[in-house]
Amino acid sequence: MKHVVRSIGVISVAKIAGLVYGCLGLLLVPFFLLAGFLGAFADKGNNPLAGAVGIALAILAPVLYGIMGFIMGAISALLYNLFAKLVGGFELELDMQPATPMGPYPLVPPGTPGI
Repeated sequence: MKHVVRSIGVISVAKIAGLVYGCLGLLLVPFFLLAGFLGAFADKGNNPLAGAVGIALAILAPVLYGIMGFIMGAISALLYNLFAKLVGGFELELDMQPATPMGPYPLVPPGTPGI
């Protein structure tokens, strides 16, 4: 059974992309903190703000990445909707699975003989 995705929700894609990119920005926090601390200890002068840039970037990186992810997600969804109207959307082939009363995996209590 084939289905075609003709349109996607711009705000829903933007929210998910913003959260994903914000989480990716969290991966940079240790590197910015390390750079900030190394900058603070390596300063030979009497600068009270030595290393503050690295620490500020560690705080701002997830926020800035999240904002940029939101914006780029919205732009991507808008472009997808525009191009899907012109040339058609993604074609998906889906298989129907029979519904089971227990869910997709059988629930077997621990210690059941024969397992």
